[in-house]
Amino acid sequence: MVTGRELGKTRLPLWAAGFVVLICVAILGLSVWREWEARNAELRNAEVDVANVAHSLIQHADDTFELADTILVGLAHRLDLDGMGPDTIAKLQAYLPTRKSSDRIRGIFVYDETGRWLATTEQIDFSKLNNSDREYFQRHRNSPDRSTLIGRPVRSRAGGQWIITASRRVNHPDGSFAGVALLTIDVDYFVKFFERFDVGSNGSASLLNNDGIMLARSRDESGAFIGRDLSNAPLFRQWESRPAAAVYYFKSPLDNVQRLSYYQRSSRYPLMVLASKSQDEVLAPWQRAAAVRVAVVLGLVLLIAMIGFYLVRQLSQRQRMAQALVANEAHFRLLAEQSSDMVTRIGLDDRLLYVSPSCLRMIGWSPDELVGKSAVAGIHTEDIERVEQAVAALKNGEAEEARFVYRQRHREKGDIWVEAALHVTRASDSGEIDGVVAVVRDMTEQKDLQDKLTSLAAADGLTGLANRRAFDERLADEWARARRDGTQLSLLLIDVDHFKTFNDHYGHLAGDGCLRALGRILSAHARRPADLAARYGGEEFAMLLPNTVADGCAELGEEIREALRELAMLHAQNLPSRLVTVSVGAATSLPSQTTTDCSALVAAADRALYAAKDGGRDRLVMSGQVVPWPAKRA
Repeated sequence: MVTGRELGKTRLPLWAAGFVVLICVAILGLSVWREWEARNAELRNAEVDVANVAHSLIQHADDTFELADTILVGLAHRLDLDGMGPDTIAKLQAYLPTRKSSDRIRGIFVYDETGRWLATTEQIDFSKLNNSDREYFQRHRNSPDRSTLIGRPVRSRAGGQWIITASRRVNHPDGSFAGVALLTIDVDYFVKFFERFDVGSNGSASLLNNDGIMLARSRDESGAFIGRDLSNAPLFRQWESRPAAAVYYFKSPLDNVQRLSYYQRSSRYPLMVLASKSQDEVLAPWQRAAAVRVAVVLGLVLLIAMIGFYLVRQLSQRQRMAQALVANEAHFRLLAEQSSDMVTRIGLDDRLLYVSPSCLRMIGWSPDELVGKSAVAGIHTEDIERVEQAVAALKNGEAEEARFVYRQRHREKGDIWVEAALHVTRASDSGEIDGVVAVVRDMTEQKDLQDKLTSLAAADGLTGLANRRAFDERLADEWARARRDGTQLSLLLIDVDHFKTFNDHYGHLAGDGCLRALGRILSAHARRPADLAARYGGEEFAMLLPNTVADGCAELGEEIREALRELAMLHAQNLPSRLVTVSVGAATSLPSQTTTDCSALVAAADRALYAAKDGGRDRLVMSGQVVPWPAKRA
């Protein structure tokens, strides 16, 4: 009968697969939600932008028509009082130019009850001109309303350009129709003002009246949209039920561009403005960023799915292996538990009696190829004696177990590092030692990691050169070697000139880059295996040159100094060169001829370095005889 725990183990791969699918779906769902929120945020920001534009446009329109209204009220009032006789018209002709604003007002006109021109600010012959056919004239003639009328855009008879008219009825003293006072505003004036606002390459700003007539529109150089009747557009349907200002999404009937817009009606005049942006332009940055983010998320989901598939497959395989191992006989269980390691049994004649299948993965040979062979075959020659001694000690009963690390030859990879745990086995009947069981584990990665950590402990993290600790140890060793061999030992101390001001001016990142560049130069000039380039501290570097005479030391120091100058790294505070330079102190010693220790060589190079700095920097100074520090310098 299958227990609940065994059933749970059987279904573990299925649960794992379900969990992976759930994670992938959750990541995709969160990504879609986030992108939708980002899209809505872009639209909301654009809505705020077009709303601000609309507020500015309607304020500008109100101000413009308020100026026009003020002029017309004053002009109509004057005509009402003074009449429209020749003397009044003559004075008016002289007065009108003073009321014209070059920025906003195109022209001012006065017509009598027949539509004949009486006075104007335009410099034309208007004796034969008549405007009785104009819509605004007919409306004033037929209606006693004295309020200012903002008309449809028309072509000016004076200049031929598109204009917007603002007109007012003039009466005789008895209240009958006496004529019209008219003021015109260039449509181009509004267009130029609209173009001050950035609404995108496909955006637009429009001025319309409440009847849906287009008065002015940006990006309309030919005037194709002026006067267009849009009263049947969705915006003007149920116009009275709409709020005075609101966000409005629509597909423009003028150019078929899907737009995000904001309309606002004037509270003083029968006008409205519509500021809009192309929805595609608004969402373009989001679409580009979203494409990158979606690609990353899809890649991540694919990676998770692949890893999940691998893990589920591994779980299934392990489950099948576990089921097979349970069916095996008991004396193979220990080997099965250690199946990831190579298990061997060694006889008293040092021959392999058994090798687990994992040997093929670990060292590249199959069990059939190893059984019957010597247990020490393939062990590195430097380690074989130590291994043989340990195995002999176990067989002789001197120890029950042993553990050590050695190098073992791999069939294809060369030498690998392994750890062997050995334990003696005894005969069940006599209790005598009849062999050794060895469990061998691959330690190559761990050994490489240890070596890497050891290397990192001796290296400078910024430049990759030897650090101060490694330098001091190497200096002591080379000093001792030079004393034994009777050879000369040279040292270069290299210091970046005015490095603190370089850091302060260009920043620490640039300072780190400068030090790395100098480190690369030193590494390139450490040509012999025995040469050592090291970071001595801060911006100071050292080059240890075993078996090098003074002339060779000075020559190498000059090469390093010139190599850095050739990089031409800017250093504005390092005058006169304005480049990054170094000062170099050099010293050479023959340890067999002196009783001082290696610190004397460092002291001599340090004195030479200070002399180079005192001498103006960007130079090499070679130390003379190695002598103790003077009291003043100490």
